[in-house]
Amino acid sequence: MGKGKKSSGLDLPMPLEALGLTKQERAYRSIRDAILNGLLQSGDRLPSSRVLAERWKIARGTVESVFDRLQLEGYLVRRIGSGSRVSALMPNSYLNLSDGDVDESSSVEDLKVSPVQEQDYRARIGIPFVARLANPMLIRPAEWATQLHRAMSAIRPEQMCNIESQGAFDLRNQIAIYLRKHRGIDCCAEHILITNGIRHSIDLVSRCVINVNDSVCVEDPGYPAVHRIFEKAGANIVYAPIDAEGINLRGVTIPVNCRLAYVTPAHQSPLGVIMSATRRLELLDWARRQDAWIIEDDYDSEFNYQSAPLPALKSIDTIGRVIYCGSFNQALFSNLRIGYVIAPPDLHKNILSLWRTIGRSVGVSEQLGLAEFMRGPAFLRHIRRARKEYQALRDVVIKTLSIEAAGFYRISGEHAGFHFVLWPSPGINLEGLMKSASELGLLLQPLERSCRNIVLPPAFILGYAALTQVQANNAAHQLAKALVSNG
Repeated sequence: MGKGKKSSGLDLPMPLEALGLTKQERAYRSIRDAILNGLLQSGDRLPSSRVLAERWKIARGTVESVFDRLQLEGYLVRRIGSGSRVSALMPNSYLNLSDGDVDESSSVEDLKVSPVQEQDYRARIGIPFVARLANPMLIRPAEWATQLHRAMSAIRPEQMCNIESQGAFDLRNQIAIYLRKHRGIDCCAEHILITNGIRHSIDLVSRCVINVNDSVCVEDPGYPAVHRIFEKAGANIVYAPIDAEGINLRGVTIPVNCRLAYVTPAHQSPLGVIMSATRRLELLDWARRQDAWIIEDDYDSEFNYQSAPLPALKSIDTIGRVIYCGSFNQALFSNLRIGYVIAPPDLHKNILSLWRTIGRSVGVSEQLGLAEFMRGPAFLRHIRRARKEYQALRDVVIKTLSIEAAGFYRISGEHAGFHFVLWPSPGINLEGLMKSASELGLLLQPLERSCRNIVLPPAFILGYAALTQVQANNAAHQLAKALVSNG
């Protein structure tokens, strides 16, 4: 408990049994209501989960789940060595006040974020709406440390100094099992090469297949960071427009020296379009006729909120032209820096030879720890939990906007991933909207920054994954206010 505080979680009564309420829900309401009513105040330290479990006569795991939920909603902050403390963030109930009761001067402070720099749209935690990162609160450090400890306890001496050039076999084998089951890709450990992320994989591929003045076909709008990789490899960029079915090769003239096409078929970045089956077959046929390669960036296929995603493009590649790139930096946490690439056999050999030449930067402990994480149920359990939480964050933003700013916008690409696109209605003062949002602590990334030749109506990319539900609710409330005031 914070110094000088008199309130104590030990004083909290367990709510009486009520129809339809589980012990977990009752425990959750007890702590949440104590925070809302002021019995527990900002900075107060709660008793440990073991102590509360004994007092309330419920399982310790149940209390841990309650603490996790309260942390995700912004009521608690949990740190190793410091325990669980009441957060300074404004709780949900205070966000339901009428406009006349809201202290406008506190809006930015309530989000607890640093002032944002204009035109700085890097993905960052806690800043609406550039929070397009895996939420670090969804994986407990102790849980990850347990996987690392198990892996390193069983490590063989040869693994500490002579790990396979293409990555630890244990990890590559677990990835192959996952891809066969969940992405429909017929592969084995020998087909996989470990990298430190998708951009790293694409850089390796570019160095192996692109000659100076070759052309590369990319999506428009698309992912600018990858486009810069191709430019640094000496390629000329051909921008193919995106429509409701994905990349449209008929909408652009592709030169005969085009060696490569880069696509994000599961959840197009940034529009969120799913590439149709027809377009997938057209793309494969183009690669066959052009004797070209296709890079499939499957960056966030784990997070689909409406239905199972279509199988990977790689799964229907019978001619060996698709290079599949995946990563765990979205699935787990962004600084894990573990990705992988699957290329057809001859190209795989070339990439591996290059990788041996320039070095291998992925540590063995991280690889073996991740393999241990994937071997049991923990990894899939985490994916399910993360999918549920990201969907809840998305729903908070969408619901608040629909209630408070209906008719002032439309959205698209919300079925999956860490962001969706908001299209302001015609007549909205866009300059005023950007200014209002900035003053309220919101960072709106214009879609036009991802466009090259394509001309689209004004829109913004809204990232929500690395927010708490309190932050998401508050940010959506402020965005709705900005939309209405500039409509």
